[in-house]
Amino acid sequence: MMPFEMLNQMIGSLDQKEAVRLLSQNMLGVDLDNPFENVKKVLCIQPHPDDCELAIGGILVKLFLEGKEIVYLTLTDGAMGTRDLSISPKELAEIRKKEQEKAAKVIGVKKLIWFNYKDTELPYSLEVRNRIISVIREEKPDIVLAPDPWLPYEAHPDHKNAGLLALEAVFFAPFPYINKDDLEKGLTPHEVPLVGLYYTARPNYIEDVTDVFDIKLKALREHRSQFESNWHQWELFIRAVGMFYGKKIGVMYGEGIKILPKLLLHVTPFAEVI
Repeated sequence: MMPFEMLNQMIGSLDQKEAVRLLSQNMLGVDLDNPFENVKKVLCIQPHPDDCELAIGGILVKLFLEGKEIVYLTLTDGAMGTRDLSISPKELAEIRKKEQEKAAKVIGVKKLIWFNYKDTELPYSLEVRNRIISVIREEKPDIVLAPDPWLPYEAHPDHKNAGLLALEAVFFAPFPYINKDDLEKGLTPHEVPLVGLYYTARPNYIEDVTDVFDIKLKALREHRSQFESNWHQWELFIRAVGMFYGKKIGVMYGEGIKILPKLLLHVTPFAEVI
């Protein structure tokens, strides 16, 4: 821990954002410029099949190529994602599950966990939060990735609820008497050091994914029920988002996430500017 005098001098001599980043590195041991360096296992939480690939498929490919283990937790069944009245919601849910399994193989993901809540109706509830806590305790990830619930103008309740529930689960997973039935199942409390919020307008980490962007696109094309009929429009959008992030760091394609140390998920007035 740095002496108070050094801390006072550092904060006084730097702009707010740089001061917070140095605080995170020196006090919390978190390098925001290389947040995945010490990560061995990633839990990527997605509201629907395809969100992990759509948001951060390139990052996930690079993590797999570096030898990191990636687990997908999909919260809903994706059954409402069609305008085609010839396909029933039950049929679509089965199709989307198979599509996600194929896309995950392209990325390098071997384990997929399904909660199967009804698409568009993911409840913001204690039940869902506790189920996520149980997954965290079983998988013991070094980082949890989830949608940013504060993305401006986000209209989909599943995305907002997924992000909030993921953050709450990370925060409460170390406390043994929260969701205490886990103890009887042999699931011990687990501290996740970092969270990363994707689909974010406030990234503090952007990865150059130019060299793996084609793999991301290949994975997304496995979600045929979602993208095949209007792939050219979707490809344009996906490339535009990649260029939006990439431009910020001077590369062709980037993917951005908001990295937050778990310690800053409560009563921290400067978490937004980190």
